[in-house]
Amino acid sequence: MPATTDIATRATELLHELAGPDARFREHQLEAIADLVEDRARVLCVQRTGWGKSAVYFIATALLRERDAGPTLIVSPLLALMRNQIAAAQRLGIRAHTVNSTNREAWNEISALLDADAVDLLLISPERLNNPQFRAQMLPVFAQRVGLLVVDEAHCISDWGHDFRPDYRRIADMLERLPGGVGVLCTTATANDRVVADVEEQLRTGHSGSPLVAYRGPLGRSSLRFEVVELPGQADRLAWLATHLDELPGAGIVYTLTKRDAEQVAEWLSNHGVAAEAYTGEIDTERRIAVEDRLLANDLKAVVATSALGMGYDKPDLGFVVHYQAPGSVIAYYQQVGRAGRAIERAEVVLLRGAEDRRIQDFFIEQAFPRRELVDRVLEHLDEVGSEGATTPELTAMVNLGRGRIDAMLKVLDVEGAVSRDGSRWVREPGSDWCYDAERYAHITELRRREQATMANFGADGRCLMRALQEELDDPDPQDCGRCSICTGPRYDGTLDAGLVREAIDHLRSQPLKLDTKKMAPDPEGRMRKIPPQLVVEEGRALARLGDGGWAPVIQAGLREGRFSDELLDAVDRLVRAWNPAVSYMTTVPSTTHPGAVEDLARRLSQTLGIPYVPLLERAADRPRQREMSNAALQAANVRGAFRVNGEPPPESCLLLDDLRLSGWTIAMVGGQLLKCGAGAVFPLALATAF
Repeated sequence: MPATTDIATRATELLHELAGPDARFREHQLEAIADLVEDRARVLCVQRTGWGKSAVYFIATALLRERDAGPTLIVSPLLALMRNQIAAAQRLGIRAHTVNSTNREAWNEISALLDADAVDLLLISPERLNNPQFRAQMLPVFAQRVGLLVVDEAHCISDWGHDFRPDYRRIADMLERLPGGVGVLCTTATANDRVVADVEEQLRTGHSGSPLVAYRGPLGRSSLRFEVVELPGQADRLAWLATHLDELPGAGIVYTLTKRDAEQVAEWLSNHGVAAEAYTGEIDTERRIAVEDRLLANDLKAVVATSALGMGYDKPDLGFVVHYQAPGSVIAYYQQVGRAGRAIERAEVVLLRGAEDRRIQDFFIEQAFPRRELVDRVLEHLDEVGSEGATTPELTAMVNLGRGRIDAMLKVLDVEGAVSRDGSRWVREPGSDWCYDAERYAHITELRRREQATMANFGADGRCLMRALQEELDDPDPQDCGRCSICTGPRYDGTLDAGLVREAIDHLRSQPLKLDTKKMAPDPEGRMRKIPPQLVVEEGRALARLGDGGWAPVIQAGLREGRFSDELLDAVDRLVRAWNPAVSYMTTVPSTTHPGAVEDLARRLSQTLGIPYVPLLERAADRPRQREMSNAALQAANVRGAFRVNGEPPPESCLLLDDLRLSGWTIAMVGGQLLKCGAGAVFPLALATAF
């Protein structure tokens, strides 16, 4: 609706306080504010990154509080966004606080401030909506007093969104609890027609007749110049980064698909004089803030990040975004590149497509939904144990799923009403009519595959790169940009220096990996028990990590051919000499698929090291491949009884060679058998490890 004169005048004053005296409202900003303040409408804003969605809810909050409305609740996906939002809100005199996993000690204080009406704006993570204590104690109170509900990055609500999160489904509970006359604002920059329709449908939850309004703006970004460079090999991409990163304007982000690659690329750049830091979801909060602040201050040339540095990170002068690997969809890609060029005239966006992209994307797609039989097994067990319930480790012991995947399964079942959590135990929800929606899961998986194929075709079908992104996001007015490498020709696709590529190969091969010792093991019921110290193997080493661009391809070639190359033998010899374990002989874990290659390498290695090879172990039973087991309980059970020690091992320390270390339980348990039979210390050595 058009804003009244009073609303427009006061909103403009607040905009100047927020963004400076020269700031002007962009198209639809003032209309959305008026909808929320005067009509208490439910509003969806699908607008490009940098349009100013936060200005809408900050100004609406200030106006509503001036009219004695309750505080605003913002559901925001990332801590980085929360910190930025609180700082921006304070410029308007808005008293903003946050409740998230890093400040549990402040919950009681914030609850008291809410009771005293001393909070204007509360930011929470979606995970808080799935916390039983928060839902039971804080959410009901807030739902009755809230003046405005904001759902940031609202595409996460939708099954069809590229970043669907089960926790966001709790927002439907919030919508149902809202009293009449409370506005709702959903914002996103990455929603196509399907996602928009889904979010609009959910906005109607508990809807009592106030208007439902959608504002959808053009998604073209005139400041961004796109280019795609085909570099399948990781060494080539490392060489490209060392060659071209300093040519790119300002400071920026290099995105990788995995934590391991983020760390490896950051180290490579640092070694080549580029100020770079790794940023992943696993670094601690203090370091994460420090890295964000250094990038904001242009103290770093690049942050090498996983998707953990994505939605909500606000650096208006970010000069470039480079992708070391391609994400799984052009929608996710648009969201990430949207961080660049928000307040500058030119920013460079370069996609370095790699050979491993599809394999990593496949992993994420295949992890999304567990198979029906696994879900049924969990629910059947919960039905059997009744009100006593079961812990996550107990359930993990029953199904072939890793801890992360079973946690995700239980979260979905919890959100959808099939189970609930009682302390540390899960129980079946009485009277639940939940059923496995195979058709929906299959449909979403099919969509992800189509998105993956479209991303693989990005830059290869002759379309302008900006137009391709707009069309995938159902922008009503896609146009050729006249700037990208398709429109004007490539800038960054030249021949790489062969010496630099060789150096990159050496870098990928130069990091022998430490193999941690396992000091706890699951018993047959899945409960973790301490391994007797005398049966614990020593810290080990691995030459490579599966899927890396260094030694892993050479290892895989040796396994295929049935004999490892002399080049690989030399590398393993150098690794052991640099490691220098005090061993007197070596033996091997019998391989079911490559026995000849592994034993041959062990015999050759024993000669170069000057120690005897002693074949001590043999298979006692046929078992499934360890890679088919997905959690510790099943992995350990799969090894238990599968090997036997022939005779009495020499009492000195030994080197235990395995080709591929997948779970770590084979080495841990076979090594324990050797120790139990009288071997001295056991030092594990794997050619490649999965983690």
